[in-house]
Amino acid sequence: MTDINDKTIKDFGDQWTHYSQNEGYYASLEFFKDICGPLVDLSDLQGKTILDIGSGSGRIVKMLLDSGASRVVAVEPSGAFEKLVENTRPWEKKIEYLNLKGENIPDMKVDYAFSIGVLHHIPDPQPTVQRAFDCLKPGGKFLIWVYGSEGNEFYLSLIQPLRKLTSIIPDIILVGLAHIFNFFLFLYIFFNKFLVLPFHRYLREVLAKLSRKDRFLVIFDQLNPAYARYYRREEAENLLKKIGFINVASFHRHAYSWTVIGEKE
Repeated sequence: MTDINDKTIKDFGDQWTHYSQNEGYYASLEFFKDICGPLVDLSDLQGKTILDIGSGSGRIVKMLLDSGASRVVAVEPSGAFEKLVENTRPWEKKIEYLNLKGENIPDMKVDYAFSIGVLHHIPDPQPTVQRAFDCLKPGGKFLIWVYGSEGNEFYLSLIQPLRKLTSIIPDIILVGLAHIFNFFLFLYIFFNKFLVLPFHRYLREVLAKLSRKDRFLVIFDQLNPAYARYYRREEAENLLKKIGFINVASFHRHAYSWTVIGEKE
């Protein structure tokens, strides 16, 4: 399990090193609000200290600062750590950078913790969730976003067998495949304007707003990492409940993924 975890970290490190820039809707507060749904009012983040677990190349860090956070602790274990620092340099006085795994976060006290698109790539995420819990002040909240199982049954019947190949082939080949899939996704989005196709809400409200480059990154992100899990609602909520979070609530984002929040008593 350690090997696949380390391989996944390396996969993302390589990915974010080569594709480190995010722009437009994909890097916007509108996109961040879409992830959080009704679970977090971004105005509540103003002046807060926030822990971001799995910061990648800095996209979520910048969103948190744009929301008014006074300080962000950015945790990134992969080789893309230098890109994270480089991309967020204009805000470095408000950021503490930690080049380590979430399970190794040192003691601190923060108002909020976020982990967007990370826990579903960790074979055993509970130690990371535990560290988020330990670092929160009483009354602090932890929000996660993970791939969902419900509503994705047909998609998973296609992507899971495909990932057995795409997660091990050289990136140069995967890049070509992702561009091919991106072309067909463009056609699918186009026809979705006139027909009610599967995932029509997600297509219209998210993917249609992304640039061609960012849609490519979404596809590459689905096919590349060594490990990915798709959570059912109960499983996603239990990630937080098992650690001791209270008032756990979830949001079925566009009927394909789960955003979950919990509070430390």
